[in-house]
Amino acid sequence: MKTPFLTPSTQQCTGFHQLPSFVLCVLMLGFLAFPHQSFGATGEMTEERAFELAEEFGVDVGEVDEEIKEFLGLATVEGVVVFAVIGSTPADLAGIRTKAIIKEIDGKEIRNLLDLGRALEQAMPTQNFSVATYEPAGVDDQGIGGGLNFHMVRVLKD
Repeated sequence: MKTPFLTPSTQQCTGFHQLPSFVLCVLMLGFLAFPHQSFGATGEMTEERAFELAEEFGVDVGEVDEEIKEFLGLATVEGVVVFAVIGSTPADLAGIRTKAIIKEIDGKEIRNLLDLGRALEQAMPTQNFSVATYEPAGVDDQGIGGGLNFHMVRVLKD
């Protein structure tokens, strides 16, 4: 006996019970259609996806914590710090430097990894966007305080 809500293309997905098999087939089709998405159950940004986008951009990052705040002489525990820049990536070509704190991407304030992920997700497809970073004063800066730098990013296509 055929279930009325199954179309001919989904009738092949039969198993122990037709309704659970139908649901399983729909879920599997969703995973096949969107294999690269790492979103939470509600479609929101996850830390894993934010790290993936940061790597695609060309940076290894982490959230500013108390230890990083003290080490870099920051006023607040907020932001995303660049631990490394990957060569020949959009971040490298834009002049992003290690120890920089990413403060803004294309006008969107960056307070944590999720903000970074959301901003990169929107900005990377445009291929041209801006990144504002705070770079603390270094040992060689001879008393000059850190400053805010603006970088123009251009994503190169093959």
